[in-house]
Amino acid sequence: MRALSSLVVVPLVLALPACTTQRAYDTAQAYQRNQCGRIPDKAEFDRCMSGANTPYDAYKRKTDPEKK
Repeated sequence: MRALSSLVVVPLVLALPACTTQRAYDTAQAYQRNQCGRIPDKAEFDRCMSGANTPYDAYKRKTDPEKK
């Protein structure tokens, strides 16, 4: 029974940092979108929102040095 619980717990623990990192990224993106909403110039607003709507996976591929 102990080995079975280890098979369940270990993958969950290993997955936690990824969830936490993505959650932090998503929170920062939401904050950025909120800040973009304060920009009166349409072109600047669009540029801001373009960056604020970058999916986490795209951000990770762009910034992960091991993937390059």
